[in-house]
Amino acid sequence: MESLTLSEQEAIRRESLQNLEALGIPAYPAEAFEVNVTTTQLRNEFVAGDDRFMDVRIAGRMMTRRIMGAASFFELQDEHGRIQIYVRRDDICPSDDKTFYNTVFKKMLDIGDIVGVRGYVFITQTGELSIHAKELTLLSKSLRVLPIVKEKDGAVFDAFSDPEQRYRMRYVDLIVNPHVRETFIKRTKIINAMRSFFNERGYLEVDTPVLQSIPGGASARPFVTHHNALDIPLYLRIANELYLKRLIVGGFTGVYEFSRNFRNEGMDRTHNPEFTCMEIYVAYKDYLWMMDFTERLFAQIAIEVNGTTTVHIDDREIDFGGPYRRLPLLEAIAEYAGIDISGMDEPLLRDVCKQLHIDTTPAMGKGKLIDAIFGETCEHHFIQPTFIIDYPVELSPLTKRHRRNPNLTERFELFVNGKEIANAYSELNDPIDQRQRFEEQARLKDKGDDEAMFIDMDFIRALEFGMPPTSGMGIGIDRLVMMLSGAQSIQDVLLFPQMRPEFSLGSKQ
Repeated sequence: MESLTLSEQEAIRRESLQNLEALGIPAYPAEAFEVNVTTTQLRNEFVAGDDRFMDVRIAGRMMTRRIMGAASFFELQDEHGRIQIYVRRDDICPSDDKTFYNTVFKKMLDIGDIVGVRGYVFITQTGELSIHAKELTLLSKSLRVLPIVKEKDGAVFDAFSDPEQRYRMRYVDLIVNPHVRETFIKRTKIINAMRSFFNERGYLEVDTPVLQSIPGGASARPFVTHHNALDIPLYLRIANELYLKRLIVGGFTGVYEFSRNFRNEGMDRTHNPEFTCMEIYVAYKDYLWMMDFTERLFAQIAIEVNGTTTVHIDDREIDFGGPYRRLPLLEAIAEYAGIDISGMDEPLLRDVCKQLHIDTTPAMGKGKLIDAIFGETCEHHFIQPTFIIDYPVELSPLTKRHRRNPNLTERFELFVNGKEIANAYSELNDPIDQRQRFEEQARLKDKGDDEAMFIDMDFIRALEFGMPPTSGMGIGIDRLVMMLSGAQSIQDVLLFPQMRPEFSLGSKQ
């Protein structure tokens, strides 16, 4: 078979499908196959003579096989791993008809086929845990050839390692690269750890709209669509912040949501247009409380996922145990750029950007200029968890002004390994100040900043009913998973990252 082209091999599989049907053997049977054991259970629990394993039922893909005379071996792979299956002709065939073994098993089943096995567990003479098959059932015929990894003399051949193909066909990636599954298991553990942390403190998980009439809660370019029945434009959610704060107005003490957000922006190793964010809002708290809360949260996540607060990221040892350094943003720029920009107006900030060879556009206001300076000169220095605090008011249109300096806000961002993974405020609950901040955003939008916020009059109305002092935080789940799993690209922690389509709409290829 190895000398045949891929298309020739797949043609043979389709011929086998027809032959199976001719023999009356369903290639895609409707009946359920009741599994009563997994490869993990077998490896962890089996001991010789254990009666529990004398009648096991297991299902999975046939991944390798050695066809011999009246007896053969193949490896079955389920969600947890692989196990060897021993198949003897006289055990799986009636005494007077050997067709299933000689014709079906040997000639019509292929690597990649999904099969069910009933039999008993034993240890081979070479010491390998195996299942002696008494019944073999085809559950799903595979019509395409898997890119099975081959090894010879320590070298790896035919590995399914091309990133584009792995992301585009994640289903194949998960089959032939089992270690990939561990990343997504870890992702679920991270989310579950966060959910447990919040639930134990009595905070309520909620859902808010994905389709919004006004895209609010962040500075970003939205995706736009049209609602036919209402005949209005709608936007895919860029953030859920304003809806969650409406719930605080409504009387909930603490709410949180794991939300799918969408931003019509660039793509790179840390950005995907569709991403997951967790946002939490707690009444009667401020950003100082939220920093302490965040330290406890991240320490707990690291322990539950990796067993320790210390993790290794990019060959660096990073400790989530806390306490984390707290550094004001303007002090960070002074420390790492060597320039004190406090009190500078927009023209002076443009001069600083020019001096530092930072590209700018006319649409960038004072806030974005400061953000560009910080991003270019400071971010990569923060390897250990670091809170950058007290952002200029121009950078934070939804944040309460600092209690000691009205030109600053009570905001922090958490940086780890040179990347921002959390953003939090003492939330702005003054409706008059909020309206003025929105109006300033509208002026920036008129100036050409297509990421500036819209004015949300309903949100202002909600604040006018009164929102208690509140602290809120958003955490980028995808980046957090990258850090705790060692992934180098956001595409590695998304099951189906966005890509240019391979087939056109309606294609029948």
